[in-house]
Amino acid sequence: MSLISAPALSGKLFAPNLKILDARFLLADAALGHNEFLHSHIRGAQYMDLNADLSGPKTDARLGRHPLPSPAHWQTVLERLGIRPEHEVVIYDQADGAMAAARAWFLFVLAGHENVTVLNGGMNAWLALDLPTEAIVAVPEPSRYPVHFRMQRLIAEDELKVCIQGPDALLLDARAPERFRGEVEPLDRKAGHIPGAVNRPYGLNLENGLFKTPDVLCSEFETLVAGRSEILLSCGSGVTACHNALALSHAGLDHWRLFAPSWSGWIADDTNPVADGG
Repeated sequence: MSLISAPALSGKLFAPNLKILDARFLLADAALGHNEFLHSHIRGAQYMDLNADLSGPKTDARLGRHPLPSPAHWQTVLERLGIRPEHEVVIYDQADGAMAAARAWFLFVLAGHENVTVLNGGMNAWLALDLPTEAIVAVPEPSRYPVHFRMQRLIAEDELKVCIQGPDALLLDARAPERFRGEVEPLDRKAGHIPGAVNRPYGLNLENGLFKTPDVLCSEFETLVAGRSEILLSCGSGVTACHNALALSHAGLDHWRLFAPSWSGWIADDTNPVADGG
């Protein structure tokens, strides 16, 4: 199970083994999510920041605009927040339909955490049911969490270049259609997409602010995949691609890997080809 509903979460709000994480973040205003958290959040939640916690330092442009954190970085975050391997973790956000929450979910999956879900509908769904919030920020007791990434969930650039030439893999790009086509590029220095990629904007995973049903998502993705044995995922910086990973898992399709540097990492090498159009 990759998603949890607001009523289901409210029913276990006082469970001693539950850890709730608030990942609200807006690219246009990096401080907004944390400020909203300080004002009001789901009871007991701790805050995770997309830039500071869910991304590593920008030491190499080839790693993309939001580099994956190292295992040591992610371990520091988890231990600071008091999270242990046996905890049930629920992550939520608000803006962009679970963009940052999906990234956090992916990092837990990458670390092999067994019990992690995203709140379907995020804070909006919680507030719509008038469920309890608070402004108190609890100080967690630091934990111990040895982190070892499951590298089979990632694909490196060299292997990606080989895979996209063959018949067995499909690269899905989660960006908006106009960015995929190269008509506009508000964030990166080049417009377009990785040759061979197919556009699957992450917003298509949602309907009325909630993820579509597993059956609907399964049908939509299987139509795109058309029998290929592996799904490769990218976006602008490796964040919204995790939304497609979450949707695929919700649909029961688990044969995916993330190209974490995504478009921003791909274009850091000027010898890499660029495609445009649909």
